[in-house]
Amino acid sequence: MAVRIRLTRKGRKKQPFYRIVVANSEAPRDGKFLDIVGTYNPMENPAVVLIDNEKLQGWIAKGALPTETVANLIKNQAKEIDATA
Repeated sequence: MAVRIRLTRKGRKKQPFYRIVVANSEAPRDGKFLDIVGTYNPMENPAVVLIDNEKLQGWIAKGALPTETVANLIKNQAKEIDATA
């Protein structure tokens, strides 16, 4: 069973809101998941990404792989944190 860290879509039509979840790679996009590790709201300006880093690092340590999109969100959030520090 391969575990992925990916986005699941919520929100109304033309107003997307995403959860960053840990799920089995074979589960449907908006289907069953194991844990919620964050959220992504692209409708804000600039887009808002909130990630629980402890949960995220725990799942990565267990072997969960992020999708390309989630990896980019994580990388961009890390850059923003470094820039403010």
